[in-house]
Amino acid sequence: MSSNQYQERSTVVRIIFIVVGVIFIARLASLQIFDDEYRKLADQQALRNITQYPARGLIYDRNGELLVYNEAVYDLMVIPRLARGIDTAGFCRTLGISRSDFETLMRKASRYSTYTASPFMKQISKEEYASWQNHLYKYKGFYVQKRTLRIYGKPIAAHVLGYVGEVDDKDIKADAYYRQGDYIGKSGLEKSYEEVLRGVKGKKIMHVDVHNREMGPYMNGAHDTMAIEGGNLYTTIDATLQEYAEGLMANKRGCIVAIEPSTGEVLALTSAPTYDPNLLVGRVRGENYMKLLADISKPLFNRAIQAQYPPGSIFKVAQAMTALNLGVITPQQGFPCDKSLVGCHNHPSARSVQEAIKMSCNPYFYYTYRRIIQQGKYKNIYKDSPYGLTVWHDYMNRFGFGIRLGIDLPNVKQGNIPDTNYYNKWYGAGKWAFSTIYSNSIGQGEVEVVPLQMANLACIVANRGYYITPHLVRYYGPDSTRNEEYYKRHETGIRRSYFEIAANGMYDVVHVAGGTARRANIPDIDVCGKTGTAQNIGYDHSVFIAFAPKNDPKIAVAVYVENAPGGGGYWAAPIASLVIEKYIRGSVTRTDMEKYYHDAAPCQKLPLTRIAKKKKK
Repeated sequence: MSSNQYQERSTVVRIIFIVVGVIFIARLASLQIFDDEYRKLADQQALRNITQYPARGLIYDRNGELLVYNEAVYDLMVIPRLARGIDTAGFCRTLGISRSDFETLMRKASRYSTYTASPFMKQISKEEYASWQNHLYKYKGFYVQKRTLRIYGKPIAAHVLGYVGEVDDKDIKADAYYRQGDYIGKSGLEKSYEEVLRGVKGKKIMHVDVHNREMGPYMNGAHDTMAIEGGNLYTTIDATLQEYAEGLMANKRGCIVAIEPSTGEVLALTSAPTYDPNLLVGRVRGENYMKLLADISKPLFNRAIQAQYPPGSIFKVAQAMTALNLGVITPQQGFPCDKSLVGCHNHPSARSVQEAIKMSCNPYFYYTYRRIIQQGKYKNIYKDSPYGLTVWHDYMNRFGFGIRLGIDLPNVKQGNIPDTNYYNKWYGAGKWAFSTIYSNSIGQGEVEVVPLQMANLACIVANRGYYITPHLVRYYGPDSTRNEEYYKRHETGIRRSYFEIAANGMYDVVHVAGGTARRANIPDIDVCGKTGTAQNIGYDHSVFIAFAPKNDPKIAVAVYVENAPGGGGYWAAPIASLVIEKYIRGSVTRTDMEKYYHDAAPCQKLPLTRIAKKKKK
C-alpha cells in the first residue's frame, strides 16, 4: 500500500473523529446552553420554588366590625415527573383518597406540566394537614404550599362582599399576575377591589434532598422575595342594619337598599333570598355553587343592582318634578280623577301636586305626562311627541334612571328609559304619540328601573335636588385612599322649592288621612315615603321608597317585595319603616309589627301561574 493511500485513510479517520466530536459538542451545547429542560429537571430535583401567597386584605363595616378575614390552609403540590414510582397505595392511605381519585388528580396535574409544580389537592385544613404531614417526605415530588382562605364572621352581605374562586383561562390571559391555581375575586367587592385586596406574591427557593425534605434556603435566601399583604377595605355597610334587613326579607323575594343621602354611602344592601357566604369557601365551594345556581328562586342573583323592575307609582315623584321644572304644570295644578283614562283607586280628585303625590292619583299623572310629552312645539302630534319624549328622557337621566349608577359593584344594570329610537324601532318613525306610551306616566309600560335607582330617587328628594353616587367603600389600604368620584354632587337642575313640594307630599303619604302608606308611620319620626304597586306576571310587586327625618335626613330606603298581594302600602312600606327605625333609634319599639313582617312569607310561589288583577297605587 502506497504512502498516499495511508495518508488518504488517515485523513478519512480524522474527518470521522472530527465529525463525531462536532456532533457530541453540538448535542452538549444543545442540552446545556440552548435547551434548559434537563437543567430544569436537575434544579427541580435539588431546588424547590415556592410561591409565597400574600394574605388577602380584610374587609370592615363602617363601625370597624370585621366582616371578612383569612384562615390558613394548605395546597398539596406535585411535580408529576418526580412523583413517578412512588408507593401509590401507601400515599392514598395516608391522604385518605381512592386510587381512582389519585389517578384523576395526577392526570390533571400532568396535563398542566410534568416538570412544573401544580396543585394536586387544594385548600386542605390545618387539621387535615397535621394528620399526615410527617409522612409526606416519603413521597417524592410532593410538597405543601401555604395559603389563606376567606372566612365570613357573620353569614350576611353575601351579594355585597362577593366570593373568591380559582382563576380560569380567561383570567390568566387577561392578567399575567395569575397562574393556574391562583384565586381571584369573582363577584361583589371581592371582584371590584381585586387589585387592592390580592396583594403581591413573593417567592422562596429551597434546597431539597433526595428524600424530598427541605434542607434550607437556596443561597441563604438571596433570591427570595417577600409577599406583600393585600390592602384592607373599610366599607360603608352598617353590619347591624344589614343583618336586620336580611332578617326582614327572610322567606321573601325582593330587596332592600338603604343609603345615607348626604354622602351616598350605602348602609345596607340586601337581595332575597340570600345565602351564607361561607358556603362558597373551601373545597365544597363548587358543589354548593351548583346547588345555589339550580335554585329556582335565584339566590345568586343580586336583585338590588341587577333586577330591572317596573317602578310603579314611586316614579310619579320624578314625573311631577320634571313637569314643574318645565312649567307645564304649576304647584297648585288640579286634575280630575278620570278613571276612563286609566284605572285608579277611590279618592277625591287631587287639587295640587302635593295632594296628587299623597293620593297617588293615576289620572293626575296621565295628564301630567301628556303635558310633558305633548308640549305644543309642533302642531303635528307625531312630531311633538318625539320632541317631548327627548326632553323627558334627559330629565329621567338626571334622576339616575336609564344610566348605570357608578356604585362599586360589578354587573350593575341601568334599567330602561325608552327614547325616540326605541319607539321608532318598535312602531316606526312618525307612527306613535303620547296615546301610545301613556303607561310610562305611572311607572309601567316600557319603563324599568333598578332598586338601587329607586333608593337614589329617595336620596334626591331628601337632598332637595341632588345625589352623591352610591358607593360601598369609604377608603382602602394603609394610606386611606378614596375614590373622589364618590364625593361629587350630581344635580338634577330642578328648583329646590319643587322638591319641598315632593317632600311635603311624601310626608302626607305616611302621616295624613288619605295617604297610601299609613303603616309606615313611626312615632316621633317624620317619615316621607311613596308607595308603588307594579304590574307583572303573577301577583303585583309591592314597592316603597322613603327617607327620614323629613329635615336633615339620615337614611333613604327602597324596598321591593316580589309578587306580594296587597300593594306597596301593605308590605314594602312597613318593612322600610322598620329599617328606618332600627337605624335611627338603634332598636325598634313596634315589636309586634317587627315579628309579623319578619315571619311573613307573602310572595307567590314559583313558578308563577297567573296574572293578578291590575291595580296600581
